Formats: sequence, C-alpha cells, structure tokens
Amino acid sequence: MKKVRLAAFICCLSAAVFFLSGCQSKSGEEKRTLADDPYEETEFLMGTVVRVTVYNQDKEAAVDAAFDRIRELADFITVDEEQESSEIRTINDAAGKEPVAVREDLYDLIKSAVAYSEKTDGSFDLTIGPLTRLWHIGFPDARKPEQSEIDQALALVDYRKVQLNDEEKTVYLPEKGMELDLGAIAKGFITDETVQVLKDHDVDTAIVDLGGNIFVMGDSPRGTSEKWHVGIQDPFEERGTIIGSLPVTNKSIVTSGIYERFLEVDGVNYHHLMDPKTGYPFDNELAGVSVVTNTSIDGDGLSTSLFAKGLKDGLVYVNQLDGVDAIFVTKDKEVYLSDGLKDFKLTNDDFILMNEE
Repeated sequence: MKKVRLAAFICCLSAAVFFLSGCQSKSGEEKRTLADDPYEETEFLMGTVVRVTVYNQDKEAAVDAAFDRIRELADFITVDEEQESSEIRTINDAAGKEPVAVREDLYDLIKSAVAYSEKTDGSFDLTIGPLTRLWHIGFPDARKPEQSEIDQALALVDYRKVQLNDEEKTVYLPEKGMELDLGAIAKGFITDETVQVLKDHDVDTAIVDLGGNIFVMGDSPRGTSEKWHVGIQDPFEERGTIIGSLPVTNKSIVTSGIYERFLEVDGVNYHHLMDPKTGYPFDNELAGVSVVTNTSIDGDGLSTSLFAKGLKDGLVYVNQLDGVDAIFVTKDKEVYLSDGLKDFKLTNDDFILMNEE
C-alpha cells in the first residue's frame, strides 16, 4: 500500500470536491492516535478514481478491507457488458421474461432507488437505463439520438413499473427493453458501505472519495474539534479550482454538474444529467449542485433531483429537509446557499454569493 505524507492541500483528481487541511497537530489528541503518515490507496474502479485515506495509527488493514468491499459491490452493481458477475445486467437481460433473485444488499439498494424515485416524483428514476444507453454521454460512441429513438426509450422509463418481492428478494422489469441504471445512486451506497467498514475497524479519522462522492470521518488531523475544510469545485474550470470552502465533520458531499461529462453537437453542449420526462439533459440555469448530507446515498439521490428542480424550486425543496444542505451554482456564476450553510466561505472573485446576509 502506498503511504503518502499529509500535504497542506489534498486534491482529489476525479472529484468535484477538494480538501483543505493542515498538517497533523499532536495537541488535543487524547481520544485518538494518528499515524505520522496516513495510509492511502488509490485505484481506478467503476470508471473513476477511487481513494481511501486513513489517518489513524496501525490501521493499514482497514484500507485493505475497505477496498475489498468496494470491489465486491462494484462487481455486481456495474452494467459493464464485460462484467459477467453484474446482477444489474442480469436483471436488465431478464426484462419482460422473469423476476431475478438478487443478493440482499443489492435488493436494499434497488429498494432505496425506488424510494428516491417516488420522493422526487420521477426526477430521479432508476429505470432511466434506456436513455443513458442511447445517448451514452461520456463514452467514445456518444451521440445525439433521433427524436424517434428518444420517444421509444422514454416509453420504457417508469420507476412505477418495477416489481419488488421483499420475501423472495426478486426484481422484475415487466417490459422487454427496460433497464435499471443505478449510476446516480450506486456510488453513494458504496461510499456509505466503505465508511461502515472503516468504523468496524475502529477508524475515526478518514476520507473516502469515490469519484466525487466524498465522506469525511471525524475531525481534521489538525486536532480534535477541528473540522475538515472542504473546497467546492468550480464547475467551469479544470479540477483543482474551487469557488470556496465549507467546514464539515462526519458528512458527505456530493456534486452534480454539467461540467463532468458532455457531448457537443453543432455547437451545443449536452451534459449527462438526463431528464426522465423529456429524454434530453436537464435544461435550466444551474451549472452545479453540491449537497451536504449525513449519508452519501442521500447526497447522490438528492443531487440529481435538486439539479432537476432548478434554482428556485431546488432551494425551496432543500430548505424543507432536515439534515440536508446544498450549494447551487448558476451558469451566470451566482452562488446560492441553503439556510443551514452559514459557514460557507466564497474565495473565488469570479463568483457572487447572492443570498449572503
């Protein structure tokens, strides 16, 4: 395992969030013992860079266990055509034919995805697979489909048709051509599972980064009661440029934005966040939404739905939720905060904080 020294600025190459922290302080560490150098492992999984960093002393085995769990979950959640162990692909292949019995943790994930689809009135829809496959934005064969193709795919997108059997742990897609796509929620689920593995190994100071799904555990290595300072990605620049920072502890930060993957056709950029109602990418004033939650699966499910709602409705919606906050960045470089983010600090002069008191 690679051991790296804690730097003044930890940059997550594949993430939309960056960490700002100082070197470890020996003061105030009565309740925890930190390593001189953190244990860190980085791998390319699920099409993104995955990184786990543990700061507790003698917890190298925890990082190994965390990656074992990440690989295990990625194997059966992915829809990669070459991944024979993918249970999601098995469900999709059986659409219109028969129910498929799945392992309990995948069943729980799918059940959660159905619940988020219901809560968001379909802004998040786990059956969006026919549309994402059609556009395939972010892959070499990405293209803008014909309207007739989009119409055909839309007819197969409807979370209300998914049939679950709690007793048998089966999933059934009743129409041939229906497909589950858990890409908008799977990383959050895996992030939370990874955090649980670390907790089971008595880790209390760590960073889990699954390609932009971030979870910071405990206090910053600088000292007890010292929060992590998480920088929010500038959606208009390369990764590493931030618009500001937010102090957090034991929180997840998930960002959805139009900068992540897009397709340009005839001078028009089509981003990868698909509207299950129109068959096209969501079209509103937003460039990015960062969601702060207690669990990463909540952040995943909400980041897409808040982006879909747009600025005004998104702010109203998030301010009604307990334990959830969000940062909205518009295409005009205006920044809006939910009511609970009093400590966010804007540091980029190219942006304007609009609802600052």
